[in-house]
Amino acid sequence: MTITLYGIPNCDTVKKARKWLDARGIGYTFHDYKKAGADPAKLEAWVAARGWEVILNRAGTTFRKLPDADKQGLDAARAVALMAEHTSTIKRPVVEYPGGLLVGFKEPEWAAALEGLGR
Repeated sequence: MTITLYGIPNCDTVKKARKWLDARGIGYTFHDYKKAGADPAKLEAWVAARGWEVILNRAGTTFRKLPDADKQGLDAARAVALMAEHTSTIKRPVVEYPGGLLVGFKEPEWAAALEGLGR
């Protein structure tokens, strides 16, 4: 089973998520937005699955520092373009696993979704 965890390595929530996966022996591939960027087609698929309001991190420092013009009138297409350009505006972590997509780290949700994948 292939799991991909998307995020940035110095994010505290990503660190917690990686530690949680490691403690359960759940293997994953890590995609670092800072080094590898974010594929707009992948972002579009996530937005189609969960909605741009879930994928876009509007509470983060990067989003708050953007010019007001960039934050006004957001829709799915504009949110995808914004996240592709400013990868720190993507909610972290995002996990793709067979059968689903996890956004953010919520331990009960992760346990239910990924149960049985570890050791």
